Amino acid sequence: MSITSEPIAENAADTSGKRRRRKREQSLHTGEGRLAFLLLTPTLIMLTLIVGYPIVKAIYQSFLTDGGLDSSTGMFNDGGAWAGLTHYKHWILQQCATGGGGTSSCPAGTSGSQFWSSVGITLGFTVVTVVLETVIGMCFALMMHKAFRGRALVRVAVLIPWAIPTAVIAKLWIVIFDPQGVLNNVLGTDFAWTSESGPARAAIIIADVWKTTPFIALLILAGLQGISNEIYESAKVDGANAWQRFWRITLPLVKPALAVAVIFRSLDVLRMYDLPQILTGGANGTQTISILVVNELKSGINSASALSTITFILIFAIALLLVRLFNANIVERGTR
Repeated sequence: MSITSEPIAENAADTSGKRRRRKREQSLHTGEGRLAFLLLTPTLIMLTLIVGYPIVKAIYQSFLTDGGLDSSTGMFNDGGAWAGLTHYKHWILQQCATGGGGTSSCPAGTSGSQFWSSVGITLGFTVVTVVLETVIGMCFALMMHKAFRGRALVRVAVLIPWAIPTAVIAKLWIVIFDPQGVLNNVLGTDFAWTSESGPARAAIIIADVWKTTPFIALLILAGLQGISNEIYESAKVDGANAWQRFWRITLPLVKPALAVAVIFRSLDVLRMYDLPQILTGGANGTQTISILVVNELKSGINSASALSTITFILIFAIALLLVRLFNANIVERGTR
């Protein structure tokens, strides 16, 4: 009897010990969770106040009327009344208020008629500049990754445009594109490069690519430095040529860094304001969405809030699309 009861007692003691350890671990995890929550609470409160409050307030204001002359009554009012989706219809459907209280298509030249053209111009700038910057940035990164005498000097020289403020860059290119500027002196012409739609857009793209290509080159270079030389040596032994090593080794392994660069630059160009504003003032077919928002602030802050909300949704959707696109590729590569 005594022989059979001892193992039972030992098992009961082990079970009791496991239960105590489990309770101790649960209480420890619960304590750590509470401590983490307490430590994160100030940051969450600050983010809510700094980021969340302006967004919520802008969305709320976008549903209110602006102060000014009421076309239906002919009287001035302070605004602030509930307007529903009026501002959104004004921008998306390009519907402007009429004197009888109704709406009609916005006349050419008004801000409402310029929304979709500004969206197209902004998306055009984004696609062209990001593609050019990615291709040129890749070339610069591959060049800076090579070991040669004076490599440090080349890296510093390439990064100089990125370190210069955008306003200074814009003023510099104004001098270059001036009818009496450097470019016309070199070409022997006196053409006003920012006076027509096509050359003005090309001038903005050239200035933006010149300034921000080093940013992409720097991110790609960081990705290149994480690739082991042994992989390239093994590929050479297997007979892979330079193009095959780039296409099958360099590009797939540098894709995470490249994805970050493309996403950041796309979001940056979608919000572009200062460079076209200083170079052309948004004239001659160079008005971006951000310039339209700032111009609209002069006539109605609630209408501008609606435009800002639309811009926010557009940029968020494009960012989500790019993130999902690059994440899908990375996951597929990682599961092979």
